[in-house]
Amino acid sequence: MSIVTTHVGLDYHDDTVRTCVLAEDGAVLCNRDLDNDVQAVAAAIARFGRPRGVAIEACGGAANFAAEMIRVTGWKVRLGHPGYVKRLKSGPDKTDHDDAWLLADLDRVNYLPEVWLADETTLELRKLVTYREGVKKERKNVKLRIRSLLRENRIPLPVANAWTKPWMEWVSKLSLGVQSRYVMDRLLTQLARLEDDLRDVERQMEQATADDPLTQRLLAEPGIGLITAVALRAEIGRFDRFRTAKQLSKYCGVTPCNASSGKRQADAGLIKAGSRELRALLIQTAKRLPRCDSHFQEMKNRLGRTKPANVVTCAIANRWLRRLYHRMLAPQGNEAATTAA
Repeated sequence: MSIVTTHVGLDYHDDTVRTCVLAEDGAVLCNRDLDNDVQAVAAAIARFGRPRGVAIEACGGAANFAAEMIRVTGWKVRLGHPGYVKRLKSGPDKTDHDDAWLLADLDRVNYLPEVWLADETTLELRKLVTYREGVKKERKNVKLRIRSLLRENRIPLPVANAWTKPWMEWVSKLSLGVQSRYVMDRLLTQLARLEDDLRDVERQMEQATADDPLTQRLLAEPGIGLITAVALRAEIGRFDRFRTAKQLSKYCGVTPCNASSGKRQADAGLIKAGSRELRALLIQTAKRLPRCDSHFQEMKNRLGRTKPANVVTCAIANRWLRRLYHRMLAPQGNEAATTAA
């Protein structure tokens, strides 16, 4: 068979990978299911020559598959944004055959909406961050169940703040019915285990980033603690992959959504983009910043005269993230020169 320039689309699944190979003129050379094995997929593609590009839709496991294919073959492999790829489909039917073909064709015409393929260190950090978020949600659910049990038993809450040591000691000694006491003890045991799990995963995050230069630079910023620094490192990966500070802010979902029409100028809240967990961390950071940075204290006072508190907080998060972009791109030791950026 003659060797031609090809473009490849991969529709990833747990057991199989639908592989479509297109010639430069769009002719379909191959479109079939292969075992989920990088070596097998690469060998099938190589029969038609070295591909100019390989596109794979981002999903669970796809990034790991793409990274391994790059290591094994040295080919140019790109991740396609699943939401945008879905919108580009012309027909209502969804089949693996059509999905693989669309990815290959988008690569052929250089119109693939791309997602950044993170390096192995960043992918591993994301697993830690995701795990911690899961433990936090479990802890929240247990606390809600404890509150619900107290409310069902019509027990008035003490003056002490909830979840402090005095409050927890009070809950553990409450006089309840036999079954309510049993349930409460089980919930308190779960809560203690989850608290230990949170502390353990945070120690692991600290160890994993102890020698990471970017995380250490983030930790040196006023108002940033370990959790925020590691989350930024895991979700953003590299600041230099963004062309502008505005692009970074938009990626993190702290940019206002413009809803203007004609002479009417209006905002519609924040754009729906990025990780919700990361955006929540950035909002929390924006609430702390005025207490440790006079620039943002002045900004809060100025905007607070005419804007609601939540709008002011989002504006601070947006401005801080843009300034952080320039500080992280500046050579180490010259960050002060970018403070006014």
